Amino acid sequence: MAYNLLRATGALTNAFHTKATTATLRAHLIHVPARLARSARRLTLHLPQRWPWHDAWTHLFASLHTPPKAARRH
Repeated sequence: MAYNLLRATGALTNAFHTKATTATLRAHLIHVPARLARSARRLTLHLPQRWPWHDAWTHLFASLHTPPKAARRH
C-alpha cells in the first residue's frame, strides 16, 4: 500500500517524480527539511526557500487540498 501511495504521489507532482524510484520519492518529497510552527491554534509549515523540490512539493500539497470539482449533471 505504501508503494502505491508513493507512486500516486510521484504522479501528482511532475514528470520527473512520476518515473522516480521509491528511494528518490522518499528523499525528495517525504523527508522534508521543514519547520513546523504553531500560532493561534494554526499550524504553519515553513519550507526552505532554496529547496530544489519546493515547487513539486507545493504543487502536490495544492492538488491534494483543493476541493473536488463538482460533478456535471446532464
